[in-house]
Amino acid sequence: MIDIQPVAGKAMLEQFIRLPYRLQRGDPAWVPPLLMERREALSARKNPLFRQAEVCFWLARRDGRAVGRISAQIDRRLQADGREGIGHFGMLAGEDDPAVFAGLVGAAEAWLRSRGIGRVLGPFNLSINEEAGLLVDGHDTPPMLMMGHDAPYVAGHLERLGYAKEKDLLAYLYDLKRPLPAAITARMERTVPANLRLRPVDMRRFDQEVQTLVDIFNDAWSDNWGFLPFSRDEAHHLGRSMRPLVDRRLIWFAEVDGEAAGFIVGLPNLNAVIADLDGRLLPFGWAKLLWRLKVRRPTSARVPLMGIRRRFGHGLLGGLLPFLLIGSLRREGEALGYRHVELSWILEDNQPMRRINEVVGSVAYKTYRVYGKSLG
Repeated sequence: MIDIQPVAGKAMLEQFIRLPYRLQRGDPAWVPPLLMERREALSARKNPLFRQAEVCFWLARRDGRAVGRISAQIDRRLQADGREGIGHFGMLAGEDDPAVFAGLVGAAEAWLRSRGIGRVLGPFNLSINEEAGLLVDGHDTPPMLMMGHDAPYVAGHLERLGYAKEKDLLAYLYDLKRPLPAAITARMERTVPANLRLRPVDMRRFDQEVQTLVDIFNDAWSDNWGFLPFSRDEAHHLGRSMRPLVDRRLIWFAEVDGEAAGFIVGLPNLNAVIADLDGRLLPFGWAKLLWRLKVRRPTSARVPLMGIRRRFGHGLLGGLLPFLLIGSLRREGEALGYRHVELSWILEDNQPMRRINEVVGSVAYKTYRVYGKSLG
């Protein structure tokens, strides 16, 4: 008998957070997230998402033992911009048992339906601007920083419950040792206009730089499927979360006539140095992590954010800016000893961005699927 219970209180939330550590312990590709980071991400007090979304968590139990979990979210921004009636689910994990997934999904759907939601999409942990999609291809390699890793059987359970593919999100892997194509290099050297400047992030103005980055992102991605703008609170939270990991040589802005027109963010792949910690940083906390990053510098990094303002995204300049930004990150990353960079995620139908990735030699090596279902 499966018992589905809403999460209430700190002790139950801790069980919710820790459940995947037991379920996925035998998967050699799984990287245990840092418990301190997971607690903050799911804290209504610390994560600004909770100020603009209604969120509920559930645990599935069998004979008193936790065997599964799920969340459901209603983001008020969706309701405000014409996407009313759409809700999200996320944080999905469970033992390989149809009854567990049926109970969890049923609870989330009932909660959403009772609040007027007619269509559910997910998984989003907890937002499309955090971890998005269910891993359906690429289970044999570890996830990079801020990317999910799911058991292969989860997709089948969702599909048997009536969920179908809504959109695939692709992760590309780029070998920094691979030179840019000669035609691209020649074009970059020949056609860079005099009013264009490339510069690294200014750490003395870090908060302002993050706000500039978010302003560009909100403009550049506004027409993309599933887009949700970063709020100012989320921008501040993002900057505070990123700052301990930032190497200024991996974050670049492109300026046209002094105006920030585009950016690229590269972050060291934290997962490469925490895989053996089982989620724990005690007794030294961040000092232990930063020491590891310095002494055991990872050889991989991830580009979680990149964007070009829409008014700069066309013509000769628009075609050049992404390559100049990637080229800057490639040059500095290789000098720092990085070998691979993951560029993720990319919408499956974002053909311009996919072409850029493929022209520079990146390979799509992981697929994350967003599922949808009508609740009518």
